[in-house]
Amino acid sequence: MADHRWQLPVKCAIYSQSVTTTGRVWHTVAMADITSTVPDTLSPNWNEQGLLPVIAQEADTGEVLMLAWMNAEALEQTLTSGEVTYWSRSRQSLWRKGAKSGNTQHLVSACLDCDGDTLLLQVKQHGAGACHTGRRTCFFYHPEDGSWRLSEDDCRDDLLTALDKVLAERKTASPESSYVAALNAEGLNKILEKIGEEATEVILAAKDSAEKDDSDALVSEVADLWFHTMVMLAHLELDHTDVLNVLDARMGLSGLAEKAARKGHNAASQDA
Repeated sequence: MADHRWQLPVKCAIYSQSVTTTGRVWHTVAMADITSTVPDTLSPNWNEQGLLPVIAQEADTGEVLMLAWMNAEALEQTLTSGEVTYWSRSRQSLWRKGAKSGNTQHLVSACLDCDGDTLLLQVKQHGAGACHTGRRTCFFYHPEDGSWRLSEDDCRDDLLTALDKVLAERKTASPESSYVAALNAEGLNKILEKIGEEATEVILAAKDSAEKDDSDALVSEVADLWFHTMVMLAHLELDHTDVLNVLDARMGLSGLAEKAARKGHNAASQDA
């Protein structure tokens, strides 16, 4: 998988050793094209309230998830435990991300900006997403005609996230009241049987679509196939983000080269 950390700003400092919060030392990353002299070490530049703005970014994809705040204690807990903890300005208390919702963030790396007054965290986001609305990211309003409107693309991604959540919840529902629960109760083989049926329906609908120049039935069958593959993912404790992460890693790669690499890996695994 591509290492998105090297897409970060050039003037950057990373946490390097475990000492007291006030004495933590942050060292500059050795990178090319630095255009001005920067110090070898840096300390957080807290504001008048003793806080630092923190940007959380998904480590795998580079997606910006949220902006929050930390005080010295929250930063210390985050760096020590690896579980991201913020400072709630409204409640005036520490706030471990996902403590109630389950949408936790696991720290991958921490990076101060060139002035030490903003912190960038690369995290593994777990659960439905980072936003309290249940969305993947807190940033989903875009300028349009003099106002800020919800992005349709963001809504569609939220739809998949919401569907993941529903499918996970329905796994433990009564099979008499839920189709998804009934599929899960019958087991993986039944789910795979349904996926096979839906795949066949997609093929037939595609042939009809080409002959009749009507795509409505095809789109409907593809939706059924996607739905049942997501049921399978949920049954196996996975979700759509696991698939998106693989697709993201393949972006920019030659499809032929990627397929050849997988074929070579599979052959090596069989020989091992």
